[in-house]
Amino acid sequence: MEASRRAAVRGPTFIRLLARLADADAAPDAQPLSDRLSQWIEWTQTLALSAALDGAPAVAGFGAAGTVQAEAQECARVRRMLAAAIDGDRAFAPPRAGAAIAGARSAAAVEDAGDYPFFRQRYLVLQQTLEAGAGRLRERLRERLTVASPELARLAALDAVMERALGRRERSLLGAAPALLGRRFERLRERAQDAADGGEPDRETWLPRFRDDMREALHAELDLRLQPAQGLLDALRARAND
Repeated sequence: MEASRRAAVRGPTFIRLLARLADADAAPDAQPLSDRLSQWIEWTQTLALSAALDGAPAVAGFGAAGTVQAEAQECARVRRMLAAAIDGDRAFAPPRAGAAIAGARSAAAVEDAGDYPFFRQRYLVLQQTLEAGAGRLRERLRERLTVASPELARLAALDAVMERALGRRERSLLGAAPALLGRRFERLRERAQDAADGGEPDRETWLPRFRDDMREALHAELDLRLQPAQGLLDALRARAND
């Protein structure tokens, strides 16, 4: 008999990673993207979207000072800062073997680190950090595009409308990530318990693997959140190369 095969999950690395970690069977969506967007964008946003597509934003003047290189450096700086926020979070700092827990890490906090609510709370905190950092960068790039050319000013206006229109839907979808990681946490713990023949397994035999999975998911989410800013930067770079 031929073994059944799981359908390959398409989409960004973040989506494929979550599907793998949660052992989720995500069937491809046959609905066209345009139809899906029409369900996500509220009718009140369609007027602003139409205005952004049809009209030229009023701008005092184009060609303001500022280089593409400076914006590229800022994008790289923000990426490094947010990546460091992920890697430096206490969710990924297990206590050293044989060493006393120092300072702010109390015994209760260490105990919580063995339960998923601790990791869920840290994931939510880091999601807020990523959303804020990516949002500020995106706004900065829109301001730069607004004074670069009439065409880029229209793109900036369109991006601002799309961010407002899809923001709530984006937060809802990304908010499902902690629940999917929770399934991964429980599965790893159950496997460790089975290997321990019903006894209580040592956390450090399986928790490091979960920490690596969670860190990988956050970095993939960071890449996903920075895609709009990268698109704006690419548009600005293409304009400079014309």
